[in-house]
Amino acid sequence: MLGPWPTPAGPAETNHAPLTAPGATRAVERVLERVLETRLRQARETDAVFAQDMADRVAGFVRRGGKRLRTAFVWCGWRAAGGSGDPGAVLRTGAALELLQACALIHDDVMDGSPLRRGAPAMHVDFARDPRAGRAAGSADAFGTSAAVLAGDLALAWADDLLTETALAAPHGARLYDEWRAMRTEMVAGQYRDLRAQASGSSDAEEARTIAVLKSARYTVARPLALGALLAGADVPVLDALRAAGRCAGLAFQLRDDLIGAFGDPELTGKPSDDDLRSRKLTPLLAAAVRLADDTGDQEAAAVLAPGAGARPEHSVERMRAVLERTGARAEIEARIAELASAGLRHFEATGAAPVVRREFAALVERASGVAPQPTEELV
Repeated sequence: MLGPWPTPAGPAETNHAPLTAPGATRAVERVLERVLETRLRQARETDAVFAQDMADRVAGFVRRGGKRLRTAFVWCGWRAAGGSGDPGAVLRTGAALELLQACALIHDDVMDGSPLRRGAPAMHVDFARDPRAGRAAGSADAFGTSAAVLAGDLALAWADDLLTETALAAPHGARLYDEWRAMRTEMVAGQYRDLRAQASGSSDAEEARTIAVLKSARYTVARPLALGALLAGADVPVLDALRAAGRCAGLAFQLRDDLIGAFGDPELTGKPSDDDLRSRKLTPLLAAAVRLADDTGDQEAAAVLAPGAGARPEHSVERMRAVLERTGARAEIEARIAELASAGLRHFEATGAAPVVRREFAALVERASGVAPQPTEELV
């Protein structure tokens, strides 16, 4: 544990002056460091080998960062619901989300067989490269996979511990924990639907959307907004508006991530740009291309996008990229991102949040989706 409840405030948590969302993301780095130092000390007390081989790797992965978007959205939810004063619980909730994200990414890379993450070898690859990995019975790859699963489990345990400690010390802790529990279940459900769709070779657009909402949209934006709002004791209308805003903005984020997964530059993203296409992962982008190919009778495009056995070679990936462009799927998804980003902003405005908070939310949505949201006449 981090200490007796309520958890003592650290240097990042004692300044009650209103922070900005970027300020909250900077502050959460200090909170994360405190948490990691505590967990690493506990790991060393448990077992020195485990601490050096696994706990240090997980802490290093968390420290390599990411966008910290979830922390920023927790902050926006808290402020939209009238949160003020000591931001300690908000920052600890953001830190718990970052630990949960580490679990999700480590496990996702194992399931997808991705070699890179955050500009470095993925966790299972790093473990497999350990000189000791090939000495035991079985392959180094099998060792790496098994160890990475445990590393993801450890990150999840750290996240749950931190959120539970925060909830026990918070006035609305029971509601906070219920939201967290629902989010964890959705993550698993979305990941399973993703695996199932890939195994079946599905091209169904509704299934692709369900996966995107369960696996990413709610977890990245909607639930963090609600977690922050619950810390401020939000009422039902505010929560409903935030969840609607989060679903729209979160789906815009996932659609942008799908485009990056197909067309992104690994030098900029820190991860491969062809994994989704090689494995024919079901995304709204792929589903749109299949539909458009069928609608126009483009049999060549349909054949390129059809399910096939095993990973696709480089030339097939390039043909898939060309088809995503030629069918108009990429343009369609770009347009949908803009619609969703703007709708998310309109839903957020319905919370009655102060203009400064609305501007911060709009800036976050632009950062997540790659487009500047504009209010629309029609909510989605």
